Amino acid sequence: SHLFLNLFVSWHVLKIFWCTSLCQAGPTSCKINFFSAFTSQSSVSGDLLPRTSLSRPPWSEQSSVVSAEEERSRHAAVVSTVNERIQRQDFGRLFAVVHFAGRQWKVTNEDLILIENHVEAECGDRIYLEKVLLVGAEDFTLVGRPLLGKELTRVKATVIEKTESWPKVHMVFWRRHRFQRKKIIVQPQTVLRINSIELYPRLS
Repeated sequence: SHLFLNLFVSWHVLKIFWCTSLCQAGPTSCKINFFSAFTSQSSVSGDLLPRTSLSRPPWSEQSSVVSAEEERSRHAAVVSTVNERIQRQDFGRLFAVVHFAGRQWKVTNEDLILIENHVEAECGDRIYLEKVLLVGAEDFTLVGRPLLGKELTRVKATVIEKTESWPKVHMVFWRRHRFQRKKIIVQPQTVLRINSIELYPRLS
């Protein structure tokens, strides 16, 4: 009990001494000094959140504003360079991302793709994959919004084979109810060969 009383008295003495040292200029300045002391002790920068890599990026915040004329000149230079490379056929091996039969396919020349759907074309027919989302080369990539124009790129394919998938058995069974249903699923399949991916120098 004596130890507790001594600790209680010493705590009150320290509190009174601290308040008198803060309140030398009046009660309002006491509140201001107390708030400033609390904020200076809580965080060094004065922000509500601590400065970490999550609240603030580690790199310096530099805002570089590019004028509209400079942006247009850069765009024109890039477009002219890409058109010249396409004109000279100096772009290496091309690949494309096409949308066909409800899926997206990344294809290149002489690729075989298996489509689990029926295509309205006979074996040996040549078709065009018109929904081209992206075409990539060695040094540049053309991205559609969402599709590339038909006058800019063209992907040709040939129907190689039209067949059916292996039968799949779908079984539903409820025990102790004498209930069972069996369904055999056969999906039509079409095999396509990508013949060529062509680019034309009509980028604008």
